[in-house]
Amino acid sequence: MDWKEKLSAEQYRVMREQGTEPAFSGRYADCKTPGIYVCAACGNPLFSSSAKFDSGTGWPSYYEAINDNAVGETVDHSHGMTRTEVHCAKCQSHLGHVFNDGPAPTGLRYCINSVCLELIEE
Repeated sequence: MDWKEKLSAEQYRVMREQGTEPAFSGRYADCKTPGIYVCAACGNPLFSSSAKFDSGTGWPSYYEAINDNAVGETVDHSHGMTRTEVHCAKCQSHLGHVFNDGPAPTGLRYCINSVCLELIEE
């Protein structure tokens, strides 16, 4: 797959080079539309709008992935900190990070870049 042909320049920077879009800049940060969020690179279902919540961080946030096989995790030691990177389990595209400060029922906050997502509306 030639990702530079498939993805926009911003998508490539974030999804293939582990970049981050600026907070509050993404189209899904405040989106309340019901549906399923899929990977912008491969179409893999990632998150349901029913698990979306307003974390106040400026990125779309979810308390769980759509299923146990949707996303993978990798330890990320970049920028002088240790975090858990989240990537698409199907195409390995970087999506964002997951933190242990989310709401019930999971206590997780998947902090995801909007540019990595496409919403399939209900």
